Amino acid sequence: MPRPRLCRRVSFHPDITYFKPAGIRMKQLEESTISFDEFEAVRLKDLLGLEQEEAAKKMNISQPTFHRLVLSARKKIADAIVNGKAIKIEGGFCKFSK
Repeated sequence: MPRPRLCRRVSFHPDITYFKPAGIRMKQLEESTISFDEFEAVRLKDLLGLEQEEAAKKMNISQPTFHRLVLSARKKIADAIVNGKAIKIEGGFCKFSK
């Protein structure tokens, strides 16, 4: 039986949750969906420059889980940029805190 997942703590809720390439109609776009916990992991690691251990503590998860979140988010972002997809931020197993 797998261990139950810990709820990830997210301290930043983005005002904008959808990005699309310019000049392409919405109905022609594919989407790459990033969860709020993946978004938070990229924000803490790549934008704020925190070490993984410190960022993992802020999100109330282990460092390996944090690492997997960052890799997953970066892969989705790269896929969207390279293949001209929209990026949608939604969902995830998390709770928002201040």
